[in-house]
Amino acid sequence: MSKTALVIGTTGLVGSHLVQELLVNEEYSTVKVFVRRATGISHPKLQEFICNFNRLDEIAENIKGDVLYSAMGTTLKQAGSKENQYEVDFTYQYEFARLAADNDVKEYILVSSVSANARSKAFYLRIKGELEEAVKNLDFEKIIILQPSGLMGQRDNKRKREVIGIAMMNAIIRVLPGLKKYRGIKGATVAKAMVNLAKKSFNEKAITIRLDEIFEYA
Repeated sequence: MSKTALVIGTTGLVGSHLVQELLVNEEYSTVKVFVRRATGISHPKLQEFICNFNRLDEIAENIKGDVLYSAMGTTLKQAGSKENQYEVDFTYQYEFARLAADNDVKEYILVSSVSANARSKAFYLRIKGELEEAVKNLDFEKIIILQPSGLMGQRDNKRKREVIGIAMMNAIIRVLPGLKKYRGIKGATVAKAMVNLAKKSFNEKAITIRLDEIFEYA
């Protein structure tokens, strides 16, 4: 049976690879992407919805399908303030997931972060942890949360400081292998793992896939 995928975070490092994976995957006949501006992608399977994430109710009737893939995220520098970052990294994603669950979307696959914790003192990790806890209460049949470390790959908006940080961490890990869980991972690898995980069955409603497991599923 052909499936319909829904994707948010389409233009990001993981999201851009994810869309390409879904478009060539025979299990999906339709790939719906929800974006703030046109992607420029043309494909017979692609349906593009340009929307205001502050007014998702306006497009709620289109948030229907089989699997919701959420690869949305930003940085404090890009967002400009903690309030704006919280809006992107929590509010937009939670509200979209809520509407999807209300529309009987059965599966939800979320890209979070290594060390995400709702009680973390680090703002970014706290947001990610809060989102993880909140979406687990939504009415999906299957929830898969991936926790990658620093993402590597070609970005439209290059984050030089982040790229340098990942390279330094990878160098340190060669000396201190105990920090292996923080090594960088390619966005394309995360995207492949997301699509492959959608095929898997698990005994629990919500499972967390940590870095080493992401490599295994890719």
